[in-house]
Amino acid sequence: RAFNLLGYDATTAGNHDIEAGHAVYDRLVREYDFPMLAANAVSTATGEPYFKPYTIVKKKGIKVAVFGLVTPSIPQWLPPELYSGMEFRDMLETAREYMPRIKSENPDLIVGLFHSGWDDRDNEEEGKSHYDKNGVASIAYNVPGFDVILCGHNHNSINTSIVNSAGDSVVIIEGGCRAQKIGRVDVRFIRDKTTGKVKPVATGSLVDVRDYRPDPEFMKAFEDTQTAVHEYVSKVIAYSEANMSSCDSYFGSSPFVDMVHSIQLEISGADISFSAPLSFDVSIPAGKVTVGDMFKLYRFENMLYTMWMTGSEIDKYLEYSYADWLNTMKGPEDNLLKFQRTKDGEILIRNGEAWLRNQPYNFDSAAGIDYIVDASKPEGNRVSIKSFSDGRPFELNKRYRVAVNSYRGNGGGGHFTSGAGISAAKLSGRLISSTDKDLRYYILNYLEDRKTIKPLALNNWKIIPDDWVKKAAIRDYELLFGK
Repeated sequence: RAFNLLGYDATTAGNHDIEAGHAVYDRLVREYDFPMLAANAVSTATGEPYFKPYTIVKKKGIKVAVFGLVTPSIPQWLPPELYSGMEFRDMLETAREYMPRIKSENPDLIVGLFHSGWDDRDNEEEGKSHYDKNGVASIAYNVPGFDVILCGHNHNSINTSIVNSAGDSVVIIEGGCRAQKIGRVDVRFIRDKTTGKVKPVATGSLVDVRDYRPDPEFMKAFEDTQTAVHEYVSKVIAYSEANMSSCDSYFGSSPFVDMVHSIQLEISGADISFSAPLSFDVSIPAGKVTVGDMFKLYRFENMLYTMWMTGSEIDKYLEYSYADWLNTMKGPEDNLLKFQRTKDGEILIRNGEAWLRNQPYNFDSAAGIDYIVDASKPEGNRVSIKSFSDGRPFELNKRYRVAVNSYRGNGGGGHFTSGAGISAAKLSGRLISSTDKDLRYYILNYLEDRKTIKPLALNNWKIIPDDWVKKAAIRDYELLFGK
């Protein structure tokens, strides 16, 4: 209803649309007044796109082609039943396949609408295939024809333009997340007096919407729905005796993540829990805890998996996580966290904020075991597991039950595959059980049952050298959060 009222001309399916399952996204396709696109989401029955691959939109005599692609990494994150009858093909190859077909429609403007991130670290690797979540840069550089690419997946705000392999300019816009900024592209069309053809000249910008007032017509149309949602998320489910902040989770054991660990261990009966801070910078203050706070604590609709791993695989899993997470410190003046760097080696600052090299939702710590992480040692040789937290010995050649969310258990982040060395094809064979509802449901029930909680850090792990880490954590905290 909301999208139809806003009058969209097209949308592209994303991994969180697929995460809702066939019942939801198939219904959306029927109810939208505009097409849902994704050329590389292909029906296994027909070999044709499950969603529409592209659409032609005509505005004031101008013909615009909008071509959709979705990240093909969905099978690494989601259970197969959520996308049954569908496979996800390489973005770059699909774009190359469809571009001649799109051009044959003689559009005046070609727009890529991609649920995928902009990541230009290896953008000019000879048009290399990008069968990963962030294929936008590779397509922009190596598939001539696009005038504009509107993308989103990394939750980053990007406004840039590149020159592709044909020497043409391509505007790239990634609006970020949570509707804080809206990508806008202004296009002037210059008509050739001889041929009559028009040439588009595009300029991108990011519009900060914080100073805009909500549209009265829109708010009126959804007043009843908004009231119902507000009442639901405002419902008090428990009382907390202490504050919880995701910001503390980057520097050691923290109440924010450790509450999730404790709940995962209790629900699953596993030996070890893996979890990460799923929200970058949020706090749940002491006092009333509401349903809405659960979306801060656990943002995604992940199931809880119980899987088996060997002690050696668990060790390698953690080494992989902390390699993504921590810098290799040479001294107390070095950064503890791994930040993105410019070509000159300086920390990358965008919109006044320092950017981490990798996504925090992949910074998995463990509970159920006691261990130390030495940030002064090289990647792959940092984690020392001492024992289980209950005193049992931890053995590298024994099998243990681990509790993880379904995103991780299906290969998301690469912890099981690139880290522990378990092939993607064998992950399903490691699955012992799965919950039938998402983790947020169980966390909410856990808190409702207890009524009063006292969030505490488990303090089962820490980063050393202590004196280096203490100084670096203060600096890095300020870089990230400015407070």
